[in-house]
Amino acid sequence: MEKLNLEEMKDLILKYIIKEYMEDEDAEITYETPLISSGYVDSFSMVSLLVFLENKFKIKIPPGKATPEAFDNVNKIVELVNQYL
Repeated sequence: MEKLNLEEMKDLILKYIIKEYMEDEDAEITYETPLISSGYVDSFSMVSLLVFLENKFKIKIPPGKATPEAFDNVNKIVELVNQYL
């Protein structure tokens, strides 16, 4: 896989979240929008998001690191992914 820069990675993850988890695809969410604490992403969705990230970026995120806090916004997700690239 080609190496994505930070902005490309953020956009890719944000688009995936909007496509998969947002009932209203016109909802205004940003890299800082709380995903878990606002209810956009639930625990089941978090697992599928984890699988997407691991497959897309060819990484393995340890279960202890895949916390609701680490998945609460796109910027935090990108930080987590970057730890394992």
